[in-house]
Order: sequence, then structure tokens, then C-alpha cells
Amino acid sequence: MEAFIEKFRKKYRIPATDLQLLIDCMQEIHFKKKEIIVGEGEKNTNLYLIKQGIWRGHYLKDGVDTTIWFASAGEAAFSVWGYADNSASPISIEVCCDSLAYCISGQDLNTLYSSSIELANLGRKLMEQQLLSTENWLISSGSPRAQERYLTLIRDTPELLKYVPQKHIASYLWITPQSLSRIRAKIKC
Repeated sequence: MEAFIEKFRKKYRIPATDLQLLIDCMQEIHFKKKEIIVGEGEKNTNLYLIKQGIWRGHYLKDGVDTTIWFASAGEAAFSVWGYADNSASPISIEVCCDSLAYCISGQDLNTLYSSSIELANLGRKLMEQQLLSTENWLISSGSPRAQERYLTLIRDTPELLKYVPQKHIASYLWITPQSLSRIRAKIKC
């Protein structure tokens, strides 16, 4: 079984048969680095399952670009506003490196959810994971130890270092790029 499928199954606790049913209903799409999947103010109800690559969710306020999440192979990515409320997104979703993902429209996904209690539970699990990720991000942003947050981030998603600019990692950690440089230098010692 492919690594991204195994990672997805583990994170969302979904049986292989249900995941295969979902993937069979999805379209495989290639995305180029810096491509915008969802722009601020746009509506997108699609669910994406990342096969390879890294994506980020971010918003721009007062000229400051703040990253609020990263998603990599084996993770779902979607606009919570479009997915849950069919409304415009206040964040953008951007591809950080050339990527391959599976995509299903919100309408097709809801039809699929209606056909299977297991897949309907997947929809619930997606939202639960999104909520947990958001709360962890908020809690860690108040942590006085940016170095600990950085070490956790690179432990969980080491490929970020290869494909994501330092300024985006720093904004996710709620620190300046200069502070991140100091942390990285200290770790290398």
C-alpha cells in the first residue's frame, strides 16, 4: 500500500476499503508550485487528498502573510468554510511545491456520504482533525518556547524544510524569520 494512503488511514482512522471507495470517486490532479487552490474570498467545496507535495493555508492581514496550517502527503486539505458552510473562504490555500492530489467536489462527496455510514464518519473525522489542528496551533502560538514548536513541526513534517520558505514556517510559528534563523543555528550547534 502506498505510504500516503497508510498515513491518511492512520490519521483519520478509516478502513482501507472505505478509503479506496473514496479514492475511486476522486480525480487525480497535478498542481504546480505556488498555484492557488482557493483564494481569499473564493468559494471552494472540494476535498483534496494530497498524494505528494506540501500545501499551506494562509491569510493576509494588514500586509502580513500568516500561515495557519501545512498539509503534506497523506493529509486532507480543504476550505473549512466551503466544505462545511458552502461559503467564501477567508484564507488562501497555496501549493508549496509541485504536487499530486485527489479531488472530489463537495456535491459528489455529500452523495458519497449518504451512501455509506463509514464515509459519513470520515466527514466527521475530517472536521474533528481540523478542529484539533487549529486548537493545537492556537495553543502552541502562546508557548514561550518557539524552539519546541519548531522541533515538533519538523519532527512531524520534515519535508517542510526542503520545500517551504523560512518566512512561511516562521509565520506559522508566530515568530520572525530572524528568530527562526537563530533557532535553526542554535539547533545545529
